[in-house]
Amino acid sequence: MAPPCLPPNSPVPVPLPDPLTPTRTVAHGHFQAGDRVVVLKGAVGGELWGDAMRVVAPSWHTPTEENGWRLRDATGGQQSYLTAHPRYLVHLTRRCPDCLIYLRAMEDHLLPQLTSANALTDCAWYTTTALGQLVHMDDARGNR
Repeated sequence: MAPPCLPPNSPVPVPLPDPLTPTRTVAHGHFQAGDRVVVLKGAVGGELWGDAMRVVAPSWHTPTEENGWRLRDATGGQQSYLTAHPRYLVHLTRRCPDCLIYLRAMEDHLLPQLTSANALTDCAWYTTTALGQLVHMDDARGNR
């Protein structure tokens, strides 16, 4: 099942470790311009949730020193466009095996750790730099 993409209306901050995303290996070509993707950020109602975006164009993701993708958030917000590394993304427009395996692993790892299944929970994995780059907290600490 695809994760719901909900706007974070007063999410409950619950910093939890994410050992899976920083070690995920995804080739830059796995995503294409026009793909709809989600960046998983937490859980609500016993399911994962995140920010849904559309892949726009290839880009350089400076914090990881690897190729990334320019993404557009159709709902706008503080930033309509940002750059993200492919390992942060999960397909919404197609059911590819890699994204489904990653999604299932995130569900198995994260959902049992959350005590309130109904609260909108933000696990505080991501930050956005002043240059509009989405950075996983493990990447922000210089581990990559």
